Amino acid sequence: MKTLSMGKIYGAEDMERQLARYSAAAAEFEKLYSEKPAFFFSAPGRTEVGGNHTDHNLGCVLAGGVSLDIIAAVVPTVDGKITIKSEGFPVDTIEVEDTEVKENEKNTSASLIRGMVGGFKKNGHKVGGFKAYSTSEVLQGSGLSSSAAYEVLIGTILNGLYNNGEVSDVEVAKLAQYAENVYFGKPSGLMDQMASSVGGLITIDFADKDEPVINKVDFDFASSGHKLCIIDTKGSHADLTPEYAAIPPEMKSVAEHFGKTVLREIDRDMVMENIAVLRKECGDRAVLRALHFFDENERVAGQSAALEKGDFARFLELITESGQSSLAYLQNIFAAVNVREQGLTVALYLAKKLLDGEGACRVHGGGFAGTIQAFVPESKLETFRAEMDRVFGEGSCHVLSIRNCGGTKVLFEA
Repeated sequence: MKTLSMGKIYGAEDMERQLARYSAAAAEFEKLYSEKPAFFFSAPGRTEVGGNHTDHNLGCVLAGGVSLDIIAAVVPTVDGKITIKSEGFPVDTIEVEDTEVKENEKNTSASLIRGMVGGFKKNGHKVGGFKAYSTSEVLQGSGLSSSAAYEVLIGTILNGLYNNGEVSDVEVAKLAQYAENVYFGKPSGLMDQMASSVGGLITIDFADKDEPVINKVDFDFASSGHKLCIIDTKGSHADLTPEYAAIPPEMKSVAEHFGKTVLREIDRDMVMENIAVLRKECGDRAVLRALHFFDENERVAGQSAALEKGDFARFLELITESGQSSLAYLQNIFAAVNVREQGLTVALYLAKKLLDGEGACRVHGGGFAGTIQAFVPESKLETFRAEMDRVFGEGSCHVLSIRNCGGTKVLFEA
């Protein structure tokens, strides 16, 4: 875990706004708890750049922490309680000695706090109480993974207050996944937590699920002449859980034909040689989703190599290919049970028209509803943003940057 100045985290151009934001958080903390905060912590949201729906079958992803984050003003306590007031939400309080999984607490922020404490204790790390006020710019339902950022924030606080920052970013990410899987009750992969905890632009190879291989990608997006945009189509995620949940087992059913558990244990040639049998046994969609997995893994390697070489044009080509594959083969752009709502498809059509052969666009995150991602030439940014806001509502198009750090303690001086 790092300790960084605000200038290192946010850059000079955003300092005035961030100073006001941190000052407001400090004031809210003092109003709540009648004392000034002692420390500040931050954890970023994340963007998936490559590797759509690959992590749960132990594939490869290209991901990065983004400039939108969750921050917390904090004071350690000796009462054995963690109390967190998040802006816009009720206060959560848990006892650090009580780390039992509670069924009635699943799908709540309290379960994530308890899960992080339980994970730290399980791995032999120190825990303790604290009071916090948090405020978030990580958009909920945006594919930027607000839940992972929250988990990483809690882990970063526990790491900074009670473990001298010695718990690695990778371990914090694994504990965050543990909290989400076991305590919150969502069977997520590890990509979201890893990108938020480690930060920067990284590739993650999940072939060894216990020891994923993480590599930093050295590329300055600011020099590319393009802006990273996330467009929120305002689609509802209600009733979409079965759509998301179907993808991992369908992919795995293809692997199971060969006596394996995940697609990473087989290869594309095996699928192609047995495609007639697999179509009957697993169904066409499962076969297509498996083929997407193998192609997407290769694209991640190609994207990383292109960025390392400074070949941004090739990188954009691969982003476009990824988007086309998700549309045609992964099939996570709209839900077949509700064909009237196809916001992502509309957004992709608009983006391609507006980009007119430049930049690139693709689905962002889990799909079916929510957001798309676009790399937009700076010369077209204002027109692009205005049109997306016209169609999907004011503020739908968010212009982001890749953040150079993950979960961190923040040196704040107002």
